[in-house]
Amino acid sequence: MRDRVLCKLRLTFYMRLPNYSGLPLTITDQLGRRVAVPFPPQRIVSLVPSQTELLFDLGLGNRVAGITKFCIHPPEARQTATIIGGTKNFDFDKIKALKPDLIIGNKEENYQAGIEELTAHYPVWLSDISTLPQALDMIKRVAFIAGEKERGEDMATEITASFASLTAPQPLIPAAYFIWRKPYMVAASSTFINDMLSRAGFRNVFAGLGRYPEITSEQLRAAAPERILLSSEPYPFGEKHVAELQEICPAAKIQLVDGELFSWYGSRLRLSAAYFNRLLRDNPLRNTAA
Repeated sequence: MRDRVLCKLRLTFYMRLPNYSGLPLTITDQLGRRVAVPFPPQRIVSLVPSQTELLFDLGLGNRVAGITKFCIHPPEARQTATIIGGTKNFDFDKIKALKPDLIIGNKEENYQAGIEELTAHYPVWLSDISTLPQALDMIKRVAFIAGEKERGEDMATEITASFASLTAPQPLIPAAYFIWRKPYMVAASSTFINDMLSRAGFRNVFAGLGRYPEITSEQLRAAAPERILLSSEPYPFGEKHVAELQEICPAAKIQLVDGELFSWYGSRLRLSAAYFNRLLRDNPLRNTAA
C-alpha cells in the first residue's frame, strides 16, 4: 500500500512538469509487466496498426518514429514514420537506428521472440485485449504514458457513450464471423471480435471453440448460423466468396463487413457502434436462396 501511494505521488509530481522531458516513469502494462519509460516519451515505435492510429488521434503523430507495414491509418503515418517490418517480423536494425524511448506492442499481434529481443534493449509496453473494457483501459493508459491523459479519458468516455446507445436484438442473432479462407477460419471465444459481435447484436455460433479455429464445411452446416459475416481483413473477402458459403448454408444471410470496425481496438472504436447500428437498422444482409 505504501509503495502504491508513493508511486501515485511521484506520478502527480511528474505530471506537473510538462516541459521537462526524460523523467523516469515506471508503469505497468496489460500483462502486468513493469516498464520504465522516460516521461513523456519522444520517439515511439508502434508495432500494432490500431495503436498507431490511436497515437496519431491523441495528437502524438510527431512523436511516432516507427510503424509496421500494416499501419495504414492515418495515411500520413507512412510518410512521417519509418516502416520497421511487419507485426511478426521486425527489422531490428531499423528500430535500433530510430533510438526509441518507448515501443508499444500487443501480446496477440506481435511475436514473443521479437518482443523479448526488443525488451532487452528498449522499454516495451504491451497491451492484451479481448474485451471493450480492456480496449478502453489501453487507450487511457497509452494516453497517460505519452502525457495526454485528458485526451485519452475524453476518447474513452466518447466510445463508452456510443456503445451505450446500442440496442441489441433479443435474442441475439446466431452468426459466424469469418476471418480466413482455405482453410476456413472464424473468430471464436476469448477474442475481441467475439466481444464486438455480442455488442453488435450477434451470438457467435462458434463461441464454444477457442480463439481462431479452422472449421470445416460440415461444422459450419451443423452450426446453422442465421448470419454469416465475411470480414474485409485479414483475408480480403469479396462478393465472389458469397456463393460458395451460401451453398453450404442456403438459409443463412451473408454480408461483407468492415473488419476494422470489429477488430481494431484503438481510436477507430469511435466509429464502431454507429456501424453496428446501421447493420441492424438497414439490414443489408443478402440471402441468394430467397
